[in-house]
Amino acid sequence: MTYCVGIEVDEGLVFAADTRTNASLDDVRVHRKLHEFEFPGQAAFVIMAAGNLATTQLLISRLRRDVEEQREQNLCAYRHLFEVAEYVGRILVDSQVKSSTPEHGHDGINTQATLILGGQVGGEQPGMYMIYPLGNAIAASPETPFLQIGESKYGKPILDRIIRPQTRLEDAARTAIVSLDSTIRSNLSVGLPVDLVLIRTGDLRISQRMRLAGDSPLYAEIHGSWSHKLEQAVASLPGFPWEGR
Repeated sequence: MTYCVGIEVDEGLVFAADTRTNASLDDVRVHRKLHEFEFPGQAAFVIMAAGNLATTQLLISRLRRDVEEQREQNLCAYRHLFEVAEYVGRILVDSQVKSSTPEHGHDGINTQATLILGGQVGGEQPGMYMIYPLGNAIAASPETPFLQIGESKYGKPILDRIIRPQTRLEDAARTAIVSLDSTIRSNLSVGLPVDLVLIRTGDLRISQRMRLAGDSPLYAEIHGSWSHKLEQAVASLPGFPWEGR
């Protein structure tokens, strides 16, 4: 399984994804689900994927090939982020079809994938889209400033409580890590390391990137501090009438 979360605030974009994939209980592997496309001074994009790994790898390879070969349709060829989302959606649909053909060994297997695409094109504000297997997309909005794919239910409550358009970018990043940590704690199919990327409004590049493993001091501190402060918060809630507080 997978869990990826993208957050859009006034200061920029946050992307966070786990790296665990499993074909069975005894076949657990680490694969990157967060992919960066950086064209400094022109545009920067991040794509996160949940679903069939073969489809995702084919999609990312085709996107990189289109840029390297300067094909007529590629990530650098568009002036608006929604056009990039349409282009990626088309490649996703075609990649699903190619991955499902018998010669790829996936006949009868679900080859669908769902994406989160975010970034900034020069002259525009940053933005973020969820792209569905059919190639259609929805955008994040001030009312819903985050998008999730994969095993989303465990990490959603903290996002609902904290994330607003005015949330500081670094606070949004910490919230994303807590959201991943909550999911990892409750679902064995989601696991470390966690990839984290920030795109600050106006940078037109990847502003910060890091990978957090279980032995990363920052991850360990956030994990421990969040658990401890949650316990303190519950203990400080108003008492029941029979407690005699």
